[in-house]
Amino acid sequence: MIPTPRITRRALTAGAVPILGLTLAACGGSGFEDADSDSGGTGSGGSDAGSGSGGALSVLIGSSGDAETKAVKDAVAAWSQQSGTAAEVIVASDLNQQLSQGFASGKPADVFYLSTDALAGFAGNGSIEAYGDDLANKADFFPKLVEAFTLDGTFYAAPKDFSTLALIINSDLWSAAGLTDADIPTDWDGLHAAATKLTQGDVVGLSMGAEYQRLGAFMAQAGGELVTDGRATADSPQNIEALTFVKSMMADGSLKFAKDLGAGWGGEAFGKGLAAMVIEGNWITGALSNDFPDVKYRVVELPAGPGGKGTLQFSNAWGLAAGSTNKDQARSLIEHLTSPEQQMAFAKAFGVMPSVQSTAEDWSAEYPDLAPFMAGAGYAKNPPAQAGTSDVIADLNSQLETLGSSDPKTILNSVQTNLQAALGG
Repeated sequence: MIPTPRITRRALTAGAVPILGLTLAACGGSGFEDADSDSGGTGSGGSDAGSGSGGALSVLIGSSGDAETKAVKDAVAAWSQQSGTAAEVIVASDLNQQLSQGFASGKPADVFYLSTDALAGFAGNGSIEAYGDDLANKADFFPKLVEAFTLDGTFYAAPKDFSTLALIINSDLWSAAGLTDADIPTDWDGLHAAATKLTQGDVVGLSMGAEYQRLGAFMAQAGGELVTDGRATADSPQNIEALTFVKSMMADGSLKFAKDLGAGWGGEAFGKGLAAMVIEGNWITGALSNDFPDVKYRVVELPAGPGGKGTLQFSNAWGLAAGSTNKDQARSLIEHLTSPEQQMAFAKAFGVMPSVQSTAEDWSAEYPDLAPFMAGAGYAKNPPAQAGTSDVIADLNSQLETLGSSDPKTILNSVQTNLQAALGG
């Protein structure tokens, strides 16, 4: 089994992605809608001392567990000691709800986790400060992550970490099927061929969740995406080709969705030996380590499609409240939390991938077996994050559950109509 950092399924907001994926809040990206709560502050995360006096800061986070909570508290405490500014870390039980309550009450947390799907709404009503373009380390963030938190040309918030999708292969089942390293799929034909050989008895060759947050990777590999330069492109020939390819694998039985295997998500199907390969993000490594420690596996980049390499990425950022009365210190704290040194400390503590390019080599050297996830940063695409698109994605996910018996073009035509309405044409 691959030694892994301490990643949990909900750790990446992206993560957040698997659960929140239905609303694009994930595992942006992330999975923070039901973070463990040890909140000791106000329900909204606001701090009377912080946002009301211009003194202490309040930091509202959605945590994947004790490791993440401790790491963030330690990092904030270290900054407080250096800066002389007190700061309280509060773990949200429902991050977006508590953020909304804080903004509505005029007592928001100064600094907070901000998912891509929440960006447009909070930016649109003036709740968040656009500070990204003023960051001294702006050029160090992965460009696609900057793009994820940019609206109308304004870079709002510093990405705090991210995750990508890759192909996870069961090593024992791979060998038992007579496959070698030469069979590692590098294109769709190779993926189909490997999945067909791996489909034996009760084991299906390839599985994943029946959702855009997984199948969208095939759209990227075909050269498509749901939104291009702010315009709806869901019904593009590339997207139709992507879903048609997935449906063809379903038709011959080499691909089944996790729910059709009786599993809650791809990681569970993989861990139980129901699927020999799955498409998942790096949060799967922690889940396998915790729940299926005897499963041997390897991680490889997703195979390229007719449009080249493609994957999806998910991320959260450090938001800054427009109503904070201590913005200078809040920005200073964010710069500390996104520094290369601190991001590597977070990676070691709870398994995230740093959002700055200067740490990519160090992270890959620290976790060489997981390097394919980091490689995806070079060609990953962001899920749509414009206002109203999360509802469209939720409807798309409902339709994808019946992809095996549905027409891809019909599905995508309905998504195109809905996206055009959401985007205003």
